[in-house]
Amino acid sequence: MGQFLRIDVAPHAVSVQRVNRWRNAAPQTLAEQAITPSGEHPFDAIANALRALLGEVQADGWPVSFVLADELTRMWRVTPPPGAARMADIEAAAGFRFQSLYGEPAAAWQICADWDATRPFFAAAMPRVLLAALSAVAQDCKLSIVAVEPRFVSAWNRCRGGVKKGAWFGLVHDNLLTLAATEADGKGLRAIRPLPIPHGADHYWLTQTLQREALLLELEAPSLLQVSGSAPAAWTKAVTNASHIPCTALQGSAA
Repeated sequence: MGQFLRIDVAPHAVSVQRVNRWRNAAPQTLAEQAITPSGEHPFDAIANALRALLGEVQADGWPVSFVLADELTRMWRVTPPPGAARMADIEAAAGFRFQSLYGEPAAAWQICADWDATRPFFAAAMPRVLLAALSAVAQDCKLSIVAVEPRFVSAWNRCRGGVKKGAWFGLVHDNLLTLAATEADGKGLRAIRPLPIPHGADHYWLTQTLQREALLLELEAPSLLQVSGSAPAAWTKAVTNASHIPCTALQGSAA
């Protein structure tokens, strides 16, 4: 009762965790496995690894939430065309924007979004071939899929209530900072930026990065960065330089 499996899927590894939604506790890792990436059939390697893991943990009948690494998904901002009135109008706008950003048609991707015909919104895309592979694994292992989400979306939905006005949100995972710049009123997102974290990145690097992104977006730099995941320890230490932007870890926000 109140428990489900969370399966993290990345190009190089998969893991199965048990989550209890009624207890404020970290997910319990049941099994994990590294993957040797395959250039020709990368999603087959993921599916085979998952079948092996799920056989170990006897997962038959469990509800499952798949969380996909940001490297496997795409996220972008969509501006509705003037006079958009139908769902087809904004779906087409999302598809055209996807193609202009990534240089390929959107047909091979499943696009989900907070669709809105009156103001800009964010969309996320997941490969249809990967989704089909996960569905086949779930069927073979008698799992009930309750959600499939990009890792950033999962973290943002879990943490957004704790993000303070004037702060930006960051997800740190696998040496990648997925940075979410918030609107000035604190009620929405302006941009999402995946940024590689260089070795030895300290508070100076973090502050410079936040200030640069703010300039590019024509926004005020944030007063605070709140992070989920395994952020470098140096980021969350007390600020000793008045020019640095403080960073804090969100409680209960393990990625």
